[in-house]
Amino acid sequence: MKILYLYAEVMGYTMATIKALVEAGAEVHVVHWDKQKKTSYKAPALKRVSFHPRSRQTLVSMRKLVNEINPDITVVSGWQDRDYLSLARTLRKEGCVVVCGLDGQWHGKPRQYLAAGLGLAGYFSRFFTHAWVAGAYQYEYARKLGFQKKDIVFDLYSADLERFSSSGLEVTRTNDTGYPHRFLFVGRFEEIKGLDTLLSAWRILEADRGDWEMHLIGNGSLKEVLVKTPGVVVKDFMQPDQLVNEISSSGCFVLPSRREPWGVVVHEFAAAGLPLVVSDVVGAAAAFLIHGLNGYRFKSQDPRDLAEKMRNIIRLTDRELKVMSNHSQCLATKITPKTSAANLLSVLQT
Repeated sequence: MKILYLYAEVMGYTMATIKALVEAGAEVHVVHWDKQKKTSYKAPALKRVSFHPRSRQTLVSMRKLVNEINPDITVVSGWQDRDYLSLARTLRKEGCVVVCGLDGQWHGKPRQYLAAGLGLAGYFSRFFTHAWVAGAYQYEYARKLGFQKKDIVFDLYSADLERFSSSGLEVTRTNDTGYPHRFLFVGRFEEIKGLDTLLSAWRILEADRGDWEMHLIGNGSLKEVLVKTPGVVVKDFMQPDQLVNEISSSGCFVLPSRREPWGVVVHEFAAAGLPLVVSDVVGAAAAFLIHGLNGYRFKSQDPRDLAEKMRNIIRLTDRELKVMSNHSQCLATKITPKTSAANLLSVLQT
């Protein structure tokens, strides 16, 4: 069985699903954008997985690659790449299985209504046989684009549970030692991530912080501003192996995004056993956060609401935080690399 990914940027969670596909017997080829990347993540080498940097590919060379591979399934995630769409159209004409990865949400914007109209007219069926969606919000979007229920599969993304659910993290939150009093943000240092809301909330909380700290990990254009902010510790982007060590000293994950169609990072930190405080635009919260059980939602771009939800966390006892931690880990098992891979492979049966 051969699978071809026509992808944008490869991330750790992409590799978790690819590894599960290999374990299921697949040979995987990945064409990926290697220039103008949003992060400096480096994919590890895996047996039966071949990487093809997009910068070295033309439409002609990719057509040759497709002919050589003769994939059973082609996954397209990166619609803005016109060459990817051209290949999808050709494969679809030949009767091949072509799956589009979909992580966007329906917001009722003019462009989305236009896309919905095209979908009803059968436009997207020229390119794709199936939609592989991240969750419930993406399922809604796929239906708007004209995909039939039977042609939609779930679990596009999965955290690397083996890495983030490591026993070392579990011990930190289940033994008799004190629970870590540290808020943690991990992501791009860009406006879209709502870091201004987070910093405003942190200032509001100044008299109520107690011994709680705020750590930010990532890179981006706002880094210089963040480094100069008092009461905040800023660290550079970390590869997954480094990040796991950092998580073991953290007590609550915060994601204040202004826009976040999905957000695999929520799944990762739920798996690591962190209570969650995330904005109400984060798609992954629908799967991995139950308000009041393992964390809280707040209104996006509302620092006072965020401060109140963080204050709720600060007021919890260590025992209550550990219970919330356990709930996060339980919810994280709803999606795994194995279910992600199995969903994709199921399209061959349908």
